[in-house]
Amino acid sequence: MKKILFLSGTRADFGKIKSLIQVCSDDPNFEVHIFATGMHMHKQYGETVIEIEKCGFKNIYKFINHTSETSMDLTLAKTIDGLSSYVKENRPDLIIVHGDRVEALAGAIVGALNNILVGHIEGGEVSGTIDELIRHSVSKLSHIHFVSNELAKNRLIQMGELESQVYVIGSPDIDIMFSNSLPSLEVALGYYGIPFDRFAVLMFHPVTTEVNQIEQYSRLLVDALLDDSSNYIVIFPNNDMGSSKILQAYKSFEGHPRFKVFPSLRFEYFLSILKHAEFIIGNSSAGIREAPYYGIPSINIGSRQQNRALDPSIIHADFSGESLKSAINQAKTSGRTSPGRQFGSGNSYTLFHSIISQDEFWHIEHQKLFNDLSKN
Repeated sequence: MKKILFLSGTRADFGKIKSLIQVCSDDPNFEVHIFATGMHMHKQYGETVIEIEKCGFKNIYKFINHTSETSMDLTLAKTIDGLSSYVKENRPDLIIVHGDRVEALAGAIVGALNNILVGHIEGGEVSGTIDELIRHSVSKLSHIHFVSNELAKNRLIQMGELESQVYVIGSPDIDIMFSNSLPSLEVALGYYGIPFDRFAVLMFHPVTTEVNQIEQYSRLLVDALLDDSSNYIVIFPNNDMGSSKILQAYKSFEGHPRFKVFPSLRFEYFLSILKHAEFIIGNSSAGIREAPYYGIPSINIGSRQQNRALDPSIIHADFSGESLKSAINQAKTSGRTSPGRQFGSGNSYTLFHSIISQDEFWHIEHQKLFNDLSKN
């Protein structure tokens, strides 16, 4: 039996790896463990480790890693310390990390330095912020890559990764988006006491490299939405440097009948709400990934998703009032589009399970080799 450790630090990455955790949990050949940390353990952000527990998964280890929002380096160090102790005691055969958060970087560092195989979900992608540096660093520390599409695969090969260890499985959250497990819109709205018949979704995160501008950006965005007539379901930002400035700006929504603000939403409930939204606005990857699959107009603001794979349904805006107003009007009038299909077909979990069920997978060399394209 192989022991697999999934590391999760946010509501978002758990939603993206949940189907992978489930398919492994259902297989008696695997013993699944979950290292829950980051925002999952933060009361201000909904203490979403509760949602992991509600899924019925076993072997959940809870670790509080947060320091202050201005100390991502210390958060990284604290996560490494906690995870290192955990793996030395439990010794997994494989550590699975996702994306571009410091928790994923900690997982890759601990795995690489303890001679444990590391699998990275959704590497090989580009953005334009500190997230990209973290993502590529995680990829270089990982032994196996489970990527969303051929573009991502080619980028990893360009970075010197062996093609034989890069697997295209799509984005695992698509598995859940079109599953039968989504609640109805009525159930989702009722669960959170949302009274709107029509609404948009706001998800806006700080950009670490633009922390000095985040207060101004947040204020401009909030003012634009207050001037609009739509109802908005607002979800807290990630707890990165600058998040307090966004939360301060969100205080203008308090008591306003057109705004409902939440620290977090359960992933399936969020998907049901997004599926029926007029549009989504902000700079979340949900506007780049999930929204196009539902054919929902997405307003992407600023640089956070710069250079990522984009769909025609995505409307780009800056933080000026004129740009935001124009983008909102365009989103309201453009209507739904034909769903995009850039990140798989909703069968990531079956592809993932098939790969790790092969005996040769577990004989991948722990000593990484650089694929020097100049010699090919």
